[in-house]
Amino acid sequence: MMNLIAHQLKKLFKMAHPKRRQSSTRRDKRRTHYKAVVPQLAKDATTGELHLYHRAHWHEGKLYYRGKVVLEKEVAATEEN
Repeated sequence: MMNLIAHQLKKLFKMAHPKRRQSSTRRDKRRTHYKAVVPQLAKDATTGELHLYHRAHWHEGKLYYRGKVVLEKEVAATEEN
């Protein structure tokens, strides 16, 4: 009885296995879509710094986006007694 149940379960839960080995050419064709891409860089008009497109960038303590200052870095005041 137990053997019959095990056989039925084995039929239900079969794992998929390839019938033949996939050739290296077919494997490599599938992997051609994964390639490294050189990031596009833009030159800021105000500072002349290179940065990624649509990204803010720091230059001399200021955060620039589209040629305008967005943030200025706060300098921590040190207290001396």
